[in-house]
Formats: sequence, structure tokens, C-alpha cells
Amino acid sequence: MIVLDLQTLLFMFFGGLGIFLFGIKYMGDGLQRTAGDRLREILDRFTTNPLMGVLAGIVVTILLQTSTGTTVLTIGLVNAGFMTLKQSIGVIMGANIGTTVTAFIIGIKISKYALPIIAVGTFLIFFFKNNKVNNYGQVLFGFGALFYGLNLMGDALKPLKEVQAFADLTVSMSENALLGVLIGTIFTMAVQSSSASIGLLQTLFSQGLMDLNAALPVLFGDNIGTTITAVLAAIGASITAKRAALTHVIFNLIGTVIVLILFKPFVILISKLQVSMDLNPEMTIAFAHGIFNVSNTIIQLPFIAILALIVIKIIPGQESAIEYKALHLDERFIRESPSIALGQGQKEVLRMAELAEKGLEEVGLYMKTQEKKHGELIPQFEDAINNLDRKITDYLVQLSSHSLSTEDSKLHSTLLDTVRDLERIGDHMENIMELVEGKIVNKVKFSDSAVEDLDKMFDLTLSTYRQAIKALETRNVEEARAVLEKEDRIDKMERELRKKHIIRLNENRCTGSAGISYVDIVSNLERIGDHAVNIAEVVIGED
Repeated sequence: MIVLDLQTLLFMFFGGLGIFLFGIKYMGDGLQRTAGDRLREILDRFTTNPLMGVLAGIVVTILLQTSTGTTVLTIGLVNAGFMTLKQSIGVIMGANIGTTVTAFIIGIKISKYALPIIAVGTFLIFFFKNNKVNNYGQVLFGFGALFYGLNLMGDALKPLKEVQAFADLTVSMSENALLGVLIGTIFTMAVQSSSASIGLLQTLFSQGLMDLNAALPVLFGDNIGTTITAVLAAIGASITAKRAALTHVIFNLIGTVIVLILFKPFVILISKLQVSMDLNPEMTIAFAHGIFNVSNTIIQLPFIAILALIVIKIIPGQESAIEYKALHLDERFIRESPSIALGQGQKEVLRMAELAEKGLEEVGLYMKTQEKKHGELIPQFEDAINNLDRKITDYLVQLSSHSLSTEDSKLHSTLLDTVRDLERIGDHMENIMELVEGKIVNKVKFSDSAVEDLDKMFDLTLSTYRQAIKALETRNVEEARAVLEKEDRIDKMERELRKKHIIRLNENRCTGSAGISYVDIVSNLERIGDHAVNIAEVVIGED
């Protein structure tokens, strides 16, 4: 019977923990979908200085309901080169403040309404077809699940009052703050959620299973333990991303050292707040968590430059730019924020377009100069384009399984179409290179007039391509329509050059082998123009 009771308690505790973690994640997903593109805009636009970074970190963490999620997103943005180390430090500090909101939510003490809240959330999810209503339902369902999970954990922990070993442990933690810090750190590392560990701590404190002297060190340890996910996220990332993750660890360690030095005054402050404001036990821990993180940020914010310098010294080296590696495609974005993931996909597509443009420029130089250095670069660009084609397509396909707004769905389709056209442009680029190589090997000569006409067509094709990419980047319909007009000129030029080629053949001013190479180059240029039009037409279709 005792074994059965223990089994039931264990099932209740771990089941409750699972429901709590699911509730936090599900609520965060709902908030994030409700926020839509605002989440991406916050991180892209509002990290111009450390203070704005702190505010951005707070807002994004409230939306995601996880400081871990914000930190992982930040590490990804730093890795992709869209955020500097100093900007990321501000966001990480803000994330630590934002995560305290969950503790305050738990402190509201509405656990007895958990099941009705879940019921309302379920009703909004299953009985309405409106996406916005579904998102609100998801927020409510997650909110209720959070409290229901806490209730189960609390019920499972009640018998600990009778366990002497646990009573001895809490006495030890009261006498030795470092032991509490260690326990909080290990537990948070295990569940990878400071919200879960702090929620558990609030439950233990509310049931009288530990006093403030034992609970607060565990709270500080929870803040250290939450850094493990950032460290894991930085493995294999860029040097700057590793530095950002290390900053997160150092920031929380420094804060814990400071508060341990001032531990007795801090305990007195929280005790007085509890009495003067008539705080319930859960809200007492929430206030302690909030005061600790806000104070830590205020203390360390002026020293962001010094923090950055320290981590640069610890992790030395210059950032090696891998030019053709996918820089913006981080799968963590897909899980944490499909909206940000889509924005990152767009950046990578534009980068792929830039590589195609550089490759075309090298083709033009190779045609004119026939210098080997230009010819050798073209296959590298083609390999890079093919690699990005695979990476971006896989990324966007993964993203398609997540909920996207109507506007984001249009952009998703546009990006998939554009990637295909860019890959084909890369193929035509390589075809022209091989034709020029064959011309050089076989010592084929084009007449001066043929070379002049070919240069004009190439310049027009490159100009058309550039305008198509500009239209894509700016979503400018007028630019896109101008591409269609230019492509008409390319088609006319192709017909004219073919006619001129036949005249040169008839007049014996051109050999048969030269003529074949020439017509094939013209044909490939015309096809590049067609793909530029495809890109432009997608932009026009979005209007």
C-alpha cells in the first residue's frame, strides 16, 4: 500500500510538472501568435542601445513566457550577425526581468479556477474558426494548465512535511545558503525552466515546507540554472554567440554573489514587504524574484561594455566569416517564433540573391577578360547557391507546418518560388561559364560586333536581375513592373542577335562552332531574364 501511495505521489508530481511545462509553452505560443510580427519587430528594431535592449528582452519574454526562449532567440540573432554582443547583453538582462512575470501570475492565487479556465480555453479553440479567437483560447488553456499542474505538484509534495530527511535538508539550506543555490541550479538545469523550478519553490514555501532563509538561496540558484539552455544553444555557434551565452552565465553569477553578500538585509527586506503588503507566500517569492532581477540589472547595466570586454578576453579570437554558409537559418526560431523564422528565411533568400548577383558579375568579367581567376570563382558561387537552395527550402518546408498569418503565408510562398528561380539562375550562370571555357579551349573567336552585342545583352540582363531583387526586397510593385518591361527588351534583343548571327554566318564572318557558343550564351542570358521576371511577377501578385 505504501509503495502504491509513493507511486501515486510520484506520478502526480511528474505529471503535474509536465502539465505545468506544457501550459507555460502553450500559453507562450498563443501569446506569440497573438503578437504576430510585433515580436520580430521588437528584436529587429528596438535593440539600438542597451536600455532599449533590456525593454525588448522584457517584452519578448512576457510574450514567450520563457526567458530561455528569449535568450535562445538572442543567441540565434547574434550568431546570424543581426545583433551585436552589447545589444544581446541588454536583451538577456531584460529576459531575466521578464521571466518574473510568471511568478507574479502564480502569486495571484487562482488555482481553484484552473479547470474552468482550461474549459473556456478549449471551447475557444474547438468551437470557433477564427484564428485570433483560437489564439486567445490557447493562451487561456495554457494559463489554466499552468495552475492545474501546480496544484498536482502541490498535492504530491504535501507528505514531505512528515519526511524527516527533507526537514533536515531545509534546515541545512537555512544555515548554508550555498547549498540552496546549488540545489536550485541543479533542479533548473534538469528541467531547463526557471519558471517551473520557481513555481515549485513557491508551492513548497506556501505549504510551510521551508522558510525564507532556505527558499531565497534556491531562488538565486534557479537563475543560474536557467543559463544552461543558452550555453547549449551556443555550442557550434559563432564566437560572438558563444560570448553572448557566457555573458548570460556571468550576469547571473555576479548577481547571485552580490545578493549572497547582502543576504541578511535582503531577507529582512522581503520579510518586511511580506508583512507590510500582506503578501501571500507565492507572491512573496514573486516579489523576491522581481526585486533580485531588477536590482541585478540596474547594478550591471552601466557595466555592459566591461562585461563585453571580459567575455572577449575569456573567448578570444576574430570572427571568421564563412561567406557561403547559411547564416540566418536557425531551427530554434521555427520552434520559438515562426514569425521571426520567416524573417530570417527572407534574409537568407536575399543573401542567396546577392551571391547570384556576384556570380553573374564574375560571369560578365570572365566573358570580357577570359581571365582564369574569374572562371574559378563561378563554380564556388554556384555551389553556394545550390547549398542555400537546399538549406532554405528545407527550412521553409519545416516552417510550413507551423501556424502563419495570412501575410506571412504569402511571404512564405514568395520565398519558396524565389529560391527555385535563383537556383535556376545559378545553373544558367554556370552554363555560360562552361560555354566561355569551351570557347577558350577551342580557340573560338567572336567578331567585334558580336562581342559588343553580347556585352549589351549581358548588361541589360544583369540590370533586370538587380531590379527584380530590389523589387523583392522592398515589395515595390513599380520596380517589379519595370522588370517586365526590361525583359521584353531582352526577348527582342535575343531575336535580333540570332538574326545578326545568321547574317554573319551567311557572310562567312563567323564559324559554325563560334555560332553555336554564341547562340547558347544568348539563350542562357534570355533564360536568366525569364527567371528575373518570375521573381518580379510574384511581387506584383502580392499587391
